Amino acid sequence: MRAGDYIQLKVPDTGVGIPTDVVDSIFDPYYTTKEVGKGTGMGLAVVHGIVEKCGGKISVQSQSGKGSVFSVYLPITKKRQAQEIYKSEDLPLGTEHILFVDDEAPITKMGDLILTGLGDQVTTRTSSMEALALFRTKPGDFDMVITDMTMPNMTGDIMAIEMLAIRPDIPIILCTGYSQKISDKSAAEMGIHAFLYKPIVKDELAKTVRNVLDAGLSEA
Repeated sequence: MRAGDYIQLKVPDTGVGIPTDVVDSIFDPYYTTKEVGKGTGMGLAVVHGIVEKCGGKISVQSQSGKGSVFSVYLPITKKRQAQEIYKSEDLPLGTEHILFVDDEAPITKMGDLILTGLGDQVTTRTSSMEALALFRTKPGDFDMVITDMTMPNMTGDIMAIEMLAIRPDIPIILCTGYSQKISDKSAAEMGIHAFLYKPIVKDELAKTVRNVLDAGLSEA
């Protein structure tokens, strides 16, 4: 955290604790140990995103059989600012053909709705293997690929490397959870042009897509 004064908020529980083999994944979007239909795995991911955007941090200490303690640190400010009325921002539009890949069908549907609403043509796949097979047959049909990182059979970064071997100039955006170890540098080394943190936010997706595509046009 940056140097400064923080408010610490501790939230303990009296549950059974979090197993050590899953504690590093609890802030990942859509990660849940509950049965199908019993939870979405979005609660802690949303909290993590809010805290980070406020300049703070959230952590957890847990011991099996003794419950967990979540600690939230939020920066203190002495400045008072007048509250501004929210104004919707005009988002950049496009006309490109985008291949959107995620093993969660609701996420591919959301990505399709967002991108088609911005003017793009979208093809979705919920299997990285199927997406790669499609790309092999029609590598020139797509202007961009947006893919999830964690998928069964083939992860998004491996799929991206395979696609870049077929067509080195294809722009690729990788979507990843907060706790996964990836940076701008490591993404660039793989040939990936940008990455987004889940849960995907419409304005961030629109701006990232446009920035990557425009950068490619300027280099052409």
